[in-house]
Amino acid sequence: MSFSTTEAPFRFRQGTRPLLVSMPHVGTHVPPALAARFTAEARQVPDTDWHLERLYDFADALGASVLVATHSRYVIDLNRPPDGASLYPGQNVTGLCPVDTFDDTPVYLDPADHPGEAEIAARRDAIWHPYHAKLADELARIKAQHGIAMLWDAHSIRSVLPRFFEGKLPDLNLGTGKGSSCDPALAETLLGIARQATGYTSVLNGRFTGGYITRHHGRPQEGQHAVQLEQTQSSYMQEALPFDYLPAVAAGVQPHLQRMLQAVLAFAETRR
Repeated sequence: MSFSTTEAPFRFRQGTRPLLVSMPHVGTHVPPALAARFTAEARQVPDTDWHLERLYDFADALGASVLVATHSRYVIDLNRPPDGASLYPGQNVTGLCPVDTFDDTPVYLDPADHPGEAEIAARRDAIWHPYHAKLADELARIKAQHGIAMLWDAHSIRSVLPRFFEGKLPDLNLGTGKGSSCDPALAETLLGIARQATGYTSVLNGRFTGGYITRHHGRPQEGQHAVQLEQTQSSYMQEALPFDYLPAVAAGVQPHLQRMLQAVLAFAETRR
């Protein structure tokens, strides 16, 4: 099958301070020809990181640059390596161009209709490479201007997903590539903020240790630090259809997110 899209691969707003916030899984667009191959469930794109732009609506005021995906992760997953290698060998994961949902149900109506190598390459060229090129270019610009670049990779996920883990996830899952993607002092500062967030649970480098973006772009020895936050959707939204944003619930967690990003910027100021 061929692949084409008329939608731009990302939205981008350039900031004034040494921080880029990346949102690789918020996209919901599926080109119509591809959506026609999807199941009814998959067309609802239930595994989206819903409403993160709204949840992080303070990022612009902080002076951060913001990079936002437009296409669904079912089209291509921007937080997977381009060759589709597993980020968590031996664990259950979804792929670069997923064929199943987080609930382990089919994405495609017909298993024979799964994307082949040529179609995956076309999706990669149209969406994956432009997003990562923009991400790399902006980090380079930030570092050239400020002498240091900070990357915050923002994610969310349903709090209970038996396919991937038992029980309920911690609300605030910080990942630094098991310590490889940012300065350990910054990681501990962020974990301290998360632990002080009354009513929310937290962990550093637990089930989610950072995806491809965090691991690939986090190079603290070169003055480029990356952190992933995977947070439970129950901490700010309705986890089932229609996936509504819950402003009163979100208001509880937003100040803690803001304090984390402020801490990232404060760290950058001390290391310039």
